Amino acid sequence: MRDSDSQLEIAHVLFIDIVGYSKRLVNEQTALVRRLNEMVRASEQAREAEANGKLIRLPTGDGMALAFFTSPDAPVRCAIELSKADRADPKLELRMGIHSGPVDQVPDVNERANVAGAGINMAQRVMDCGDAGHILLSARAADDLAQYAEWKSQLHYLGEVEVKHGVRVRVASLYNEETGNSALPRKLRRQRLVRHRRIQISLVTAAVLFIGVLLGLWAWQRHTTSLQHAATEAAAQREKSVAVLPFENVSAGEDNEVFAGGVHREVLLNLAKLADLKVISRTSVMRYKPGTERNLKQIAEELGVNYIVEGSVQREASHIHVTVELINARTDAHAWAETYDGKLAEVLTFQSEIAQRISNQLGAKLSPRESTELASRPTQDIAAFESYIRARALMETPDIELEKYIEDNTKAVQLLEQAVARDRKFVAAYWALTEANIKLFHSREAHNIDFRTRAEAALREAQRLAPDAGETYYAQSYVTYYGYNDFKGALANLEQ
Repeated sequence: MRDSDSQLEIAHVLFIDIVGYSKRLVNEQTALVRRLNEMVRASEQAREAEANGKLIRLPTGDGMALAFFTSPDAPVRCAIELSKADRADPKLELRMGIHSGPVDQVPDVNERANVAGAGINMAQRVMDCGDAGHILLSARAADDLAQYAEWKSQLHYLGEVEVKHGVRVRVASLYNEETGNSALPRKLRRQRLVRHRRIQISLVTAAVLFIGVLLGLWAWQRHTTSLQHAATEAAAQREKSVAVLPFENVSAGEDNEVFAGGVHREVLLNLAKLADLKVISRTSVMRYKPGTERNLKQIAEELGVNYIVEGSVQREASHIHVTVELINARTDAHAWAETYDGKLAEVLTFQSEIAQRISNQLGAKLSPRESTELASRPTQDIAAFESYIRARALMETPDIELEKYIEDNTKAVQLLEQAVARDRKFVAAYWALTEANIKLFHSREAHNIDFRTRAEAALREAQRLAPDAGETYYAQSYVTYYGYNDFKGALANLEQ
């Protein structure tokens, strides 16, 4: 029950916070609060309202709240005055939130005027969404002001943001060339990224379910084939199944570890191109790190394969030493093993030979095109190849770590540009360059068109060099979907 002495009124609240206040020394905090008080007292809106008994000021420790009982735009005009003064004082950074809502006028412990209630709480929640320089308004306050031409052009709705206790609040940002902050608040950016990932997961899940339904219908239509024939086909397919576990780096240094990872990646991708083999994806095998105890039979059962490939890479200056073993996981017997030793540049040949020997041991039937691709080198330039594999390692950073994701993909673009500058026919580097640039384009709220343009330029080079390659169509789908939000067009690329 409300106190009979309290007065429920609509207040137009401006909540002000000093950014970074808690990190300052005590004397600096005192100086900042004193400066904020001076700015508020110098504000024309605050002076007029206080002179007419229509303003209540509430200290909040690292800022203050101003409750205006005048017009709805009073806190906005006051915020603009403070924003201009704030820009003139680089030591003081403010963020502000505005809301119109009910408050109770009640005396505080010193019998001075005070207010409490939903109007104050909501203004604080809106303010909490912003960064330094932001003037944010609740949707209610913004909707009231948007009816006037003076304010409509300066209001920019940002959508919903989740605040304390799971409450969702619609907010708008007020800015122009002189005041406010046009950047999207970090809190909204993070929440949008999380929502985007959830949507992606939902889309992938729906696609998998849809494909599962199609496969179920296909299996039902094929049910007339005898169970014995199906079992024979399954056994034959499993006989040609392999998982290439991460190669061990037996050299010192992080660069050599990246190099060993690059050799592993190329061997695995060479095998994955062969239609007659079942090859487990790199994502699935990366959890079986080298240097740990590996139960190969258990790993094979978990991945649903008969064969396991293990290997190691040792690099010393311009010399390379690679060992590879193909193991029958059912019998724990070595089906094939080989050691490759030579100059560093010869690793480009070793990778193709390893994949060829493994496919031969598994009895894979290769088409003429597959045989040609398997025998070819990705590049003749070892320096270009090193730049490429270092870039590919950087591109594996997950996008949930946004700052590192952007930093690593930026470095990857630089490395890939170095690679294609050395070898203009290095098509795999163009595929990666397309993907890395689109990642940078898509990772920013304000998309930089330059990244999409660079991605399209890299894609054109890939199309010139390998127009019919599956990787080229995949790179094209990446640009179509993430560059233009064209789902149907991307799906058509993938179908090709």
